[in-house]
Parts: sequence; C-alpha cells; structure tokens
Amino acid sequence: MQLSGAQIIVQSRKAEGVEYVFGYPGGAVIEIYDALFQLNKFKHILVRHEQAAVHAADAYARVSGKVGVALVTSGPGVTNALTGIATAYSDSIPLVVISGQVGNSLIGTDAFQEVDTVGITRPCVKHNFLVTNIGELADTIKKAFQIAASGRPGPVVVDIPKDVTQAMAKFSYPQEDIFIRSYQPVVQGHIGQIKKAVQMLASAKRPIVYFGGGVVLGNASDELTQFVRMTGVPCTGTLMGLGAYPSSDRQFLGMLGMHGTYEANLAMQNADVVLAIGARFDDRVVSVPSKFLDKPKKIIHIDIDPSSIAKRVKVDIPIVGDVKNVLTEMTHLWGKQETAPSADSLDKWWKSIEEWRSRNCLWFENDSEIIKPQYVVQKLAEITKNSAIITSDVGQHQMWSAQHMRHFAPENYITSAGFGTMGFGLPAAVGAKKARPHDEVILVTGDGSLMMNIQELGSIKRGKLPVKILLLDNQRLGMVRQWQDLFWNKRRSETILEDNPDFVMLAKAFDIPAERIERADDVDAALNRLLNSETAYLLQVCIPPEECVWQLVPPGACNIDMLEEI
Repeated sequence: MQLSGAQIIVQSRKAEGVEYVFGYPGGAVIEIYDALFQLNKFKHILVRHEQAAVHAADAYARVSGKVGVALVTSGPGVTNALTGIATAYSDSIPLVVISGQVGNSLIGTDAFQEVDTVGITRPCVKHNFLVTNIGELADTIKKAFQIAASGRPGPVVVDIPKDVTQAMAKFSYPQEDIFIRSYQPVVQGHIGQIKKAVQMLASAKRPIVYFGGGVVLGNASDELTQFVRMTGVPCTGTLMGLGAYPSSDRQFLGMLGMHGTYEANLAMQNADVVLAIGARFDDRVVSVPSKFLDKPKKIIHIDIDPSSIAKRVKVDIPIVGDVKNVLTEMTHLWGKQETAPSADSLDKWWKSIEEWRSRNCLWFENDSEIIKPQYVVQKLAEITKNSAIITSDVGQHQMWSAQHMRHFAPENYITSAGFGTMGFGLPAAVGAKKARPHDEVILVTGDGSLMMNIQELGSIKRGKLPVKILLLDNQRLGMVRQWQDLFWNKRRSETILEDNPDFVMLAKAFDIPAERIERADDVDAALNRLLNSETAYLLQVCIPPEECVWQLVPPGACNIDMLEEI
C-alpha cells in the first residue's frame, strides 16, 4: 500500500501503540497534521508552546510507563522544544520527538525556519536521526521508539524534511525490534560482580542502600523494597527516587543531599559500604566527592548505563545491568548465603542513626496566623491520603513537597530533578492527567515557576482537564532569594516579584475557578474546596517572603555540614 511520508508517520505511531501526541502545528509539519486529521489514529493534544509539548509528553511517559511523543515544527519549533528535550535527557525519560525540517534541497541554504536540528539537539538526546529518504522512514521510527525505551531511557529526535512527508512509498512497519549493531544495552549483571557485592555488603558494619531514579525507571521498586527489608540495612533516596521505597518505613531515612535529612546525610557520610542503585552521585547528593570520601568507604554501583558508574566517585564493585534483574539476583544470593552483617554491628549502626533521626530536622513552628508552606503540603498529603499525582516545578516549593509529603508510589511525584526546569510543572500536569485521567493530579508550584509557562492554562481550558493548582506565592524567586540572604549579604538582585499579576483573575480569564488565602486558619477549608472541585481549580496561598528551606548544605561544604534554621 502506497502512503505519503506523513501517513507513514501516523501509521507507524499507531503501530507503536501511541495514544496521545503532544504538539503544535507549523509549516514544516502541515502534511503530518493533515494526516492526523484524516486518519484519526490517536489523539493530539494541542499545547500553547513547544516546550510545553515536550514537558507534557515527558510527564505522560513518567506516569504511564510508555514512550511519550511530541510533534514540533522546524526552526523555532525545535529550539522552543530544546529545554523540554534537555529536561527529559537529564532525567532519562523515554521520548520520541518528531520535528519538521525544510525540504532536502533547502537544507544548508538558510531557508525560512531552518535550523540544524541534528546538530543543535546532539548534546541533549540519546540519539537523533535526519530522514532524507522516505524508504527509511518507517524503520527509523521503529528504531527511535526502540532506542528511547531500552537501556537507559532517553529522548530520541527524528527530523523529517517536508518533501519526505510529501513523498509516496510502500508502507511496511517492522514487527520485531531492529538489530542495531552499535547499540546492545547490557541488561544482565555480571554474576561474579554481583556475588562480590553481596559478600561486601554482608561483611559491612555500617552499610547503607542509596537509590535513585533508575529504580523508578527500571520498575524495580518491589525488588528494592524486598532486598532492603531482607538485609535490614538503612536506605536513602534521591529526589528522582522518591516513592521507590515506602517513605513511612523505618528503614527509610528520607531524601539525602543538599536539602536532605540530617540522618540520611550523616548515614551516607559515615557508612563503610554504600550500595548505589540507579543513582549517579550528582552534585546535589555529594557536593564535594573528596570530602565525601574523607571517611573511608567501599562503593558498589549498579546502573544500566556504564558511563554513569564512577563518573564522580571511585567505585570498588561496578555492576552494569538492569537494576530489576540485578536486585532479583542479589536477593536470591542473599537468601542462600549464610553470612550477613553482624547483628551487634548493625544494632550499633541503627542506634547512631536513630540518634541523628531524633533531632527531627524537618520540624517547623506552626503556631501563628502566618501560613507555613510546610504545613500546607503536609495537609494536602493528608487529605489526599498520599494518593494524588503531584507535579512540581523547581525551587522552594519543590523541596517542601519533597520533604514534607509522603511518597508511596514511584510514578506519583513528577518533577524536573536533574535539569531543574522552571515551568515544567504546569504542562507536566497536563501530560499526567492524560496518562491517568481518573487520578487526582495536583500541581504544586511557585509564582516564579508558574509564570514560566502560564499559557498552558489554555491547554487545561481546551481539554477541560480538572487539574488542581496549588500556588505557594511568596512574591519572590524564593530559592535564589534564600541563597542571596545567606551567602550574598542579603543583596536581593532581581528576585523580588511584587509586580506579579493577580493570579485569581488570570485563572478566571481561562475559565478556571480560583481563590486566594492569607490566613493559616483558612488553609484546611481552602484545600478541601480545591480538591472537591469537579473542574480545574487554582488556590493561591500567600506565604511569608522570608521563609527558607531547611536543612541546607552550603556551596562547597560536605553534606554533614548542614545549616539548620537560623
């Protein structure tokens, strides 16, 4: 059957089981949009900016476990999408981004809306393709989905010239994965290395399990939980790893790192054996590697991406493989062996940890008329029974929601962890709601972040999406202001946002009900109104401009040198 290139793109996506495509039309993809209209094979979600299209596809992928798909036009369509692509790349999210390109004969001529998409996206994609021949189109799309979802997931860009979408060819879509000689991810860990890891952990006196987003992406939460409980050792997780292990369990010490708990950071620093699973020792977790290694320790590092192992710290036992497979094997071997950490040593280790935990480092005073943001997110978690899908942006609100909410499901906390993208949360809420339409989706955001992609209120209106927006408004770029106060002698350069718009009126302009509260005794009732709304709803909560996130590891300091509230 002869199909146009545009029709092949649509039919190929249908063959991959695509349900939603997030995008924005333009001249270079007009044939594709016409094919979408005529063939009606899946649903297209119109956003109001290409960055938002990729963020929405990103969140859809995180929540659904499927590959997210975005469609953008050439030139500014691609460059607008770059931030979303880089965000997904940093957090290892499987995406296929289809971009339009000028015709083959115009490439390199500085044509209208031409940009070197392959060149400009190369640093922030897992792979990219420029399809110049329609005969290669179907196979290329198959490869794109295959690469995006396998190994360490990530975004793949497929750039398609306009004349390729117009050309005709016989359509045949591969039923099986295509063998790619240069791309063969290792999924089974080396059994010899796994045995060494089990023996090293069993001989430890002060062991700790440190897990990250790789556990979530690898669908290995159950395996992690089983192994940690079997060993009896403490565990800590990254921002990306929240929800991979039950947050209410005694063995979980909380999030570690720059804004981590006192007990998690001290346990990591004082451990003699660290088992790292799907985590990468980034600068937010281990600010200064040399200081982290001041206390001698052995490190076991499990990751499907060999380039992530030993990137920042020396590793004693590297294990390349899918974390689910490796943890399954480790659990099997641990159950068979006769040795385990000494009960006396482990008891002493837990005694130290409980002493650190007794400081209750996340405590905050909540006895005034002023609204405490920590209380707001705690109350939100309580009312929703920690079952809602939370999306967030980047800043103080992100840390408060990470610190003070319980996270029981790995796919229920959606945030830009690695890239730290303001403006991520609102379009992410759109994608999350499309992935799980019957679940409550709540955006927890700040005034600075909300303004970054405020136009996506239009996407909520258009889709009649009952997304709830909790706006913690301090009229500041709060996290930067906090650093300016602490480390730059309160020189608040360009962080005061007292000229913000009236957010209630702005929401109502998009037919979204909204209200504003300023008193602590209004919080509970307002949250209930937010959650009981059958439509989208915005709750603007006015919080103190000077409120800070505690604990805090200062720049250049060791993680045990945390600042507490001052």
